[in-house]
Order: sequence, then structure tokens, then C-alpha cells
Amino acid sequence: MPIRFFRRPVAAAAFLLLCVTAAYGAETPRSITFAQAADMAVAASADLRFEHRGQQIRESAWTLGFRSYLPRLSISAQENDRLQEIGSDSFVKNYSIGMDQLLWDGGKLSMSRKLERMELNLISARIDRMADEIAEAALSAYRSVLSARTILAIRMTALESLGEQLKILEKEVELGLALPLDLAEAELAVAEARIEIISLEFDLAEMEQQFADLLGIRTLPELEEKIDLHRAALLPSVQASISLAEENNPDLAEARFSITKRQAEYRYASRIWIPTLRLNGSFALTGQDYPLSRHSWSVGLSIDFSNPWLQNTFAVQMGMESPRDRTANMQNSATPFPDPAASLGKRQAEMTLALEREKYALAFERTGRFAELMLEKCRLAERRRGIAVEAIDMAVKRCGLEEIRLGLGQITRLELMQAYISCTEKEIAAVESVIALMQMEREFERLLDLKPGELASFARSCSPLAPTNNFSNGEIP
Repeated sequence: MPIRFFRRPVAAAAFLLLCVTAAYGAETPRSITFAQAADMAVAASADLRFEHRGQQIRESAWTLGFRSYLPRLSISAQENDRLQEIGSDSFVKNYSIGMDQLLWDGGKLSMSRKLERMELNLISARIDRMADEIAEAALSAYRSVLSARTILAIRMTALESLGEQLKILEKEVELGLALPLDLAEAELAVAEARIEIISLEFDLAEMEQQFADLLGIRTLPELEEKIDLHRAALLPSVQASISLAEENNPDLAEARFSITKRQAEYRYASRIWIPTLRLNGSFALTGQDYPLSRHSWSVGLSIDFSNPWLQNTFAVQMGMESPRDRTANMQNSATPFPDPAASLGKRQAEMTLALEREKYALAFERTGRFAELMLEKCRLAERRRGIAVEAIDMAVKRCGLEEIRLGLGQITRLELMQAYISCTEKEIAAVESVIALMQMEREFERLLDLKPGELASFARSCSPLAPTNNFSNGEIP
């Protein structure tokens, strides 16, 4: 199975960039979901657009590099005039065109371009990861705003209830049914609630502004997503989670690609001894006056044996000069020990490949354990949510009992207000537990390389996944 985020073609990347640009200039929607917020943040990122443009330039440069396979042409024009005091003057004119063509190099040029292609794919994958990080920042900001709004609404409702109880308590103090000390403590509790609301409103305004800036808009639209305290997390099995993580985890995919790249580098270093065969030729027109009357041509082969211990070039050439001259030339030049240190390149490439394989083996094992750990964390977060919801029910029942006890004269109204405050704290704790569960689920989805909200769908359809390549079995290429 190909590596997931390395198989996106250049055309798709260009099309994505056009879509991103169009989305950036579009009108602000009235409401947004998690997915829409992530897309808007990616579209609004100037750094990401800059990286996409830079990648397009690098892709174009690599495409133009195909020129290395084509003949190299050289054109020259020369006039050499000589005026002599003794002897005849000469006016020599020379126009020539030369050609040099690579015939065979043992695949070194192709391997070099493959390495460049792999490097471009790696950069493209890093850009994709950058986009993912921007999207995750938008999702985190979305959850923060959603949580702050919900908590603010809970505290506002609680303040209204406390205000009503405070008015009743004031009447009771006037009638002598309650102590002024209880009224003072109640007023202090209400004042603290107001201060907490003001602080929350300030923090919420800052969160909303930061979220809007991240989305590239001025005013934050309505948020479609809501916090559901009673939504139970649907989680996959342990084995299915481990299998999917080992198959699709982005870090593992990048490690596999790194191994493939190191293998290509090792093969390239192993081919350094293979000779290079080139064909060259030239055609020239010479003479003293126009039209030029003499012409010549030549064609030849050169073989270059280059290695760290010996650099040897053997060339043979033959041709003709008008009207009937024939030419032939054979030349051999050698340079012993040009670069002995380069002989260690193959060994170094082999060691690097072995290191990458070892790192992949460790990462593969660690990914399985981490998937199991993340699944357990999600289960614990789900249990915490369930307990927090149960705590709300218990707090509500306690408030009901406290109201009955107040009617029987067993407690004061201040104690009832404290029960209301305690119930409010339980509701806030439940909201925080739901947000923590959502964050944990998203981290789990990222580990499994799933989109936001796909964890539940995967859990419904999970089954033992049959490996589709050797990497899934933990084998290293």
C-alpha cells in the first residue's frame, strides 16, 4: 500500500491551492462546523500559501531538470584578424556548433532525479503536516470557545437563581426570619459570581477574537457544534486500533518513506564505480572571406571511469576537414587517488540505512503501545464524563432536598444558595470533562490518521484488519 500522504500528485496540490485561495476570498459563512473551521484556518494561513508557492517552484525546477537527458548544444562564432608588418595579413572566421549527449551512466542520473523527487515528496508531506497543525489549532480554538460559552451560560443561569434567592433572603432579614450575617455572606457569594462572569466574558472575548483571526475573518459566525453531556464515546477495539495505527500513523509513514529514501541513497552510492559513456560531435565553417569555403566535422566517444581511487577518461574522436583531410584522435588521462575519503560514502549510506531501519522498528513497537494507551485514556475520559453527569443528577437531587429542608426550617437560605453553587460547579466540571473527552478523541484520531469525527464511524465498522504490506507486519524493507 503506498504511503498515504506521499501519493498526492502535483496537479492535485495546485488544484487544492486554487481552492484554498478561493475559500480565502469568499464571504464569511453564517455558521461553521468543526470541519469548516479547519478548512477556513488552512485557507487563511499566509505561511501555508507561501509554502505551497515555494513547492510549486521546486516542482517546476525538478521538471525542467529533465534537460539533463537531452543533448547539450554549444554555438560559437569567432573572428581572428592579424595585421603583420612582415608577411601577409590574415582574417580568419570560424563558426561552429557542438553537441554532447549522455549515452549511459549506469542509472546514476535517474537515481539522482529519484532522490530529488523523494525530497520533494518529503517537503510536500511536511507542508501537509503543517496544514494539519493549523487545522488542529482551529479545532482546539473552536472547542475552547464552545466550552467558554457553555460555562458562561451556566454561570449566568446560576447568577439568576442566586439573585432570586438573595431577594428572598433580604425580605427574610427585614422580617427577622434570617440573620444579617447570612445576608452579608449571600451578597458576597453573588458578588463573587458576578466577578467570575466578568472574568469569563473577558476571556471569551479574547478567545473569540483569536479564533476569528485564525480563521481570517473579523466576526466569528455561529458555531453549529454543541456540547452534549450525554453523548457517549464510541471506541474501537484494542486490536483494530493497533492495526490501524501501525498501518496509517503519519509518523510511521514518514519513517517508511525515510527508509525508502535511504535505500535509494545506498544504491546511488553503490553505483559510483560505474563508468559514464558520452557521445560528442561538432561541425564548423571556417574561411577568410564570406561565403566561408572550408568546413569540418568530428564525432567521438568518451568513457569516464570516476571513483575515489582513480579518475580516468578515455576519449576517441574522428572526423573530416575539407576538402579531403581525415582526422583521428585518441586520448587517455588519469588522476590517481582523486578523493579517497569518498570511498567511505557507501559505508556511511549503509550505516544510515541501518539506523533508519532500527528507528522504524522502535517507532513501530511504540506506536502499537501508544495506540493502546490512547484508547485507555479515551475510556477513562468517557468514565469521567459519565461520573460527572451522574454528579450533576446527584447535585440536583440534593438541591431539591435542601429546598425541602429549608421549608421545614432545618437549614438556612444561605445553605440552599451554597447547594446551588455546588450544583453549578458540578455542571461546569461535566462540561470540562466533555471537552477533555473531545480533545482525547481527536488526539486518538490523529494517531490513527482519521479526520475529525471519523473515530465513531471506524468503531462501528472496525474488524481485524488484514495487513496489506510488509510494513503492516512490522517487517522492515
